[in-house]
Amino acid sequence: QVQLVESGGGLMQAGGSLRLSCAASGRTRSSYAMAWFRQAPGKEREFVTVISWSGDNTYYADSVKGRFTISRDIAKNTVYLQMNSLQPEDTAVYYCAMSNRRMVAAPTAGIMGLYDYWGQGTQVTVSS
Repeated sequence: QVQLVESGGGLMQAGGSLRLSCAASGRTRSSYAMAWFRQAPGKEREFVTVISWSGDNTYYADSVKGRFTISRDIAKNTVYLQMNSLQPEDTAVYYCAMSNRRMVAAPTAGIMGLYDYWGQGTQVTVSS
């Protein structure tokens, strides 16, 4: 089994920054894509960003493009989400997800069924 543990969430004022981390442990494959999703109160879970197994390829939702950056430390089995210029609409529970695929192609990156493992989520709250 694979365990994903997110950390780094919290309360931030609009315009501020936060960095989320997601550590993978257990029977992780040698190559896998990682992604972040988020779910705001009363809304469906939505795709945020995905990174390929090598870290060379990334894809972002339009709503976060230019403000959020995904990266990974392969040796540490950890993926990060740097969130800058946070806005109240970024308030959500942020979930880390792992796919057994090396990369989830952009047109399908938002399909939750393509991800095999999920973390428990970390709350991000942005005040105005």
